[in-house]
Amino acid sequence: MLLGGVAAGLLISVVTAPAGVSGAVFLLPVQLSVFAVPNPSVTPTNLLYNVVAGPGALWRHSRTGALRGPLVRRLVAGTLPGVVIGAVVRVFALPGPTVFRVLIAALLLPLGVWLCVRTLRPARKRPAAEPSPRTVTGLALAVGIVGGVYGIGGGSLLGPILAGRGVPVARVAPAALAATFTTSVVGAATFALLSLTITEAAAPDWALGLACGLGGLIGGYLGARLQPRLPETALRLLLGTLATGLGALYAAQALF
Repeated sequence: MLLGGVAAGLLISVVTAPAGVSGAVFLLPVQLSVFAVPNPSVTPTNLLYNVVAGPGALWRHSRTGALRGPLVRRLVAGTLPGVVIGAVVRVFALPGPTVFRVLIAALLLPLGVWLCVRTLRPARKRPAAEPSPRTVTGLALAVGIVGGVYGIGGGSLLGPILAGRGVPVARVAPAALAATFTTSVVGAATFALLSLTITEAAAPDWALGLACGLGGLIGGYLGARLQPRLPETALRLLLGTLATGLGALYAAQALF
């Protein structure tokens, strides 16, 4: 199982890192269906994956100076308090997993399709203005809560939304990955503390989380190294395809 975790983390992250997505949101159904990680332990296990996998891509981006922009600070400022709120909700007042799948599918499926269509057939009118700093921070707060509840870094949500609002993917990717990493560190620590207050398993599966994270560490570095070689159009299509595929996956799981 541990070798399978390394392989899963590597394959997922090398594909998703160029678009600013850690891959945890794709790893979640693998952990539930393939590795049979119980609830709610699957959430902090996914966050642990982000903690271990994140430095690979971030180290690569730091060498290019991509982590110095204000977008990184705004996303982190919103997601950090959000993940603590989400962790408390996950442990003490969790909605069923079907609700999560429906909500994610309803958000990502049309968003991914729209981003792909807009990329292939751009509007002739003037592109939409980038969101204001307050809007970005508010969005990051909401995404942080979702990330705390379900153990996803938030890049899969932040990336398509910000790219669709006109922010270049080259700026979105490192900022989303930085927010995912810091959020996951705080989220995993919050779950570890909360696990001391309840009888239900809320601590991560340390062995599997570390194994998946090791694969993600390697894959994330490779994906970040690949990102500057991809044109903006290819990155937008990649992000839109990932969002569409993930939305379709969760829609199918919710229905069947």
